[in-house]
Amino acid sequence: MATHVSAEKRIRQTARRTVVNRARLSRLRTFVKKVETAIAAGDKEAARAALKEAQPELQRGAQKGVVHKNAVARKLSRLSARIKSL
Repeated sequence: MATHVSAEKRIRQTARRTVVNRARLSRLRTFVKKVETAIAAGDKEAARAALKEAQPELQRGAQKGVVHKNAVARKLSRLSARIKSL
């Protein structure tokens, strides 16, 4: 267990940040799932609308450091390609 004041503070900060990051990641997954559900249903307009909502959320996740920016770019590219092929 940490004995230095600074180490104890780091533990508190890490715990707080972990909660926030998990919530952000869960939110991203929810938005992506909405797009994938619309794609699976074959509804191109709903999928396009869901992607339009998901895109800023994913990019915000990359900006906040929850996911890598290239992972977000890849995810958006693949989702838009799947929507285009409907």
